[in-house]
Amino acid sequence: MPPKKRAAGDLVIVESPAKARTIERYLGDGYRVLASFGHVRDLPQGSLGVDLEHDFAPRYVPLKERRTELERLAREARAAGTVWLATDLDREGESIAWHIAEYAELPPDRLRRVTFSEITQAAILAAFAAPRSINRDLVDAQQARRVIDRLVGYKLSPLVSSKIRRGLTAGRVQSVAVRLVVDREREISGFAAEEYWTVAVDLARRSPASGQFRAELARIDGEKARIGSGDEARAHEAALASASYRVVGVARTSEARKAAPPFTTSTLQQEASRKLRFGARRTMSVAQSLYEGVRLPEGQVGLITYMRTDSLVMSGGAMAEARRVIGERFGAAFVPERPNLYRNRTRGAQEAHEAIRPSVFARSPESVQAHLKADEFRLYELIWKRAMASQMRPARFDVVSVEVAADRYLLRTTARKRVFDGFQALYTEGRDDEEDERLTVLPDLRPDEELDLVGIAPEQHFTEPPPRYTEASLIKALEEHGIGRPSTYAPTVETIRQRGYVELRDRRLHPEETAYRVTDLLVEHFPEVVDVSFTARMEERLDGVARGDEAWVPVVRGFWDPFNEQLIKGRTDIPKQVEMTDIVCPVSGHLMVKRFSRNGWFLGCSGYPECRHTMPLPGEESEAAVAGVGEPCPECGKGELVARRGRFGAFAGCNRYPDCKYIKKDRPAGESFGTCPKCGQGSVVAKRARGGRRGGRPFWGCDRYPACDYTVSKRPGATNRTDGGTPDAPPADG
Repeated sequence: MPPKKRAAGDLVIVESPAKARTIERYLGDGYRVLASFGHVRDLPQGSLGVDLEHDFAPRYVPLKERRTELERLAREARAAGTVWLATDLDREGESIAWHIAEYAELPPDRLRRVTFSEITQAAILAAFAAPRSINRDLVDAQQARRVIDRLVGYKLSPLVSSKIRRGLTAGRVQSVAVRLVVDREREISGFAAEEYWTVAVDLARRSPASGQFRAELARIDGEKARIGSGDEARAHEAALASASYRVVGVARTSEARKAAPPFTTSTLQQEASRKLRFGARRTMSVAQSLYEGVRLPEGQVGLITYMRTDSLVMSGGAMAEARRVIGERFGAAFVPERPNLYRNRTRGAQEAHEAIRPSVFARSPESVQAHLKADEFRLYELIWKRAMASQMRPARFDVVSVEVAADRYLLRTTARKRVFDGFQALYTEGRDDEEDERLTVLPDLRPDEELDLVGIAPEQHFTEPPPRYTEASLIKALEEHGIGRPSTYAPTVETIRQRGYVELRDRRLHPEETAYRVTDLLVEHFPEVVDVSFTARMEERLDGVARGDEAWVPVVRGFWDPFNEQLIKGRTDIPKQVEMTDIVCPVSGHLMVKRFSRNGWFLGCSGYPECRHTMPLPGEESEAAVAGVGEPCPECGKGELVARRGRFGAFAGCNRYPDCKYIKKDRPAGESFGTCPKCGQGSVVAKRARGGRRGGRPFWGCDRYPACDYTVSKRPGATNRTDGGTPDAPPADG
């Protein structure tokens, strides 16, 4: 039964509209459920918002885009009898609940805080039957994190920008993530590959004349085989060619392989990257919709438990249901005698929550597929299979290991035969780098059996550097080092990509030049900011605040005081990364300065910002190579076209920028596809989108953009629409 309705009228506040619809369905009539749409207040934009003289007191203001919702929530809350704050069960959710209560000035006796890890009727009713007050320790921990991050962002970012280039940012977690990528790239660049050889020998039984197999050279004269050159390999090949072969050892053992535990936030993001090719942000967006609820025939239903967690725990009821479903689908042989329990060895993991699992195990992916979007189905299937498999018996293998003597050589081979599927009947964990998982079969060999040589195959190899980080492996590294928490992994990776520190190519993260320069500056002058162990210790102290073991102000002060000293020193000690040249600016007559930008080094006028003229470095691209340089500006008629350099290379633009934003866009012969049908002045030319949904795809549009925004997605002359409507809309990035 729903909780008893109070006479004055109760209000339930959640974070998202989808969750509101689902919960309202379970509570029934009489409960008004409203959504906050996430965070409602924050520190102000454009100013520090932290009082450094009075214990770092934060000044919170309503978010501009949430002011209307916050005012509405406050009005409704003041008029309600009891206000149930049902925001998410992590620190951010606790903080949102506190902000709403503070803004509405609600007395504590009218507030009830409820949390739940799954949006099911049983979980909702149980939460409302056992409310609590707002946990100020959790609020203080989130507040301390926000204040420290604001101090770093608002104090360090301007310094970095002034020393390297405008627009750069630094962050407590962001900068450590960038350093990990930079350090890995330097490790790759400095790696010296070493040659080594392996020797495989194909052998066959004499009687019966069947059962060919391959063994690897393992030991030479009793020592581990190490072959460093082709000459050595060929010498051993010659000796093996004349050797006699005899089985000297056969060992038969059994091996069990246990299932991986259910997902945490980190492992979900990693596995979704490996198996579904989802980025971290995409994974969390889809998981959010599965948690908040999707529309099924029975109504709005939450399909998974809370997706921001580092716990491996599943409730007793969930494990019991999983075991029942396993027995029904696979048989009793696949159900272990006792539920499988997992221990989290991740640094700083919080075990208070549950792992990510289906809210109802009996709701199989195929039973809801027709009601889910493609991404939702694929992620739900992944979560369902992983959680189910975690409660199944191990897979079992028969393993046969054989040793073969050949004069001074010892060869080894191993074969695995799966004799019981166990959890692998449903799910196999992915890997960052593909491995050969084929199961091999050996003939029934016996000790002292003589073998015939079939062939010898020496093979050259080279040691390889560590791989570049993927989004998934970077998140794994952050988790292993104790940097950040489940709610911060995906935003951190997204931030360093959006701000141009790393570029994703072939699913690997490549650092940009900016990343090297910022990292080197921080390592030299602010070593603790980008120190992995220091950042992890800070996370542990924030966890201490959340547990009530520490007060938040001393934690912040312990960071701020030495950090502020470094800031003061850095303003005078860190040199600007610019270099005066003897090249004269053709526009102002001042000397040009070598500067660094997101697109690399360039020459800029020392009279900036009065003169914004830029040039490529000598020897890179001459002005003569840029068509239009020296011509009068056709748009304003006052300026002159000068060579400039942007993200996509050199171009000619008006020297009166930003007053005049004209850019010359050449149209090589043969690339025009006729007059623009929209404006009648420009020509339709081939283009390529830079981002958004069409990132990298070709399209065709007017060369007068942005004055004319005509675009089509198919080559002019082909059919763009079948309904006779207007041309295709322009790409998302314009």
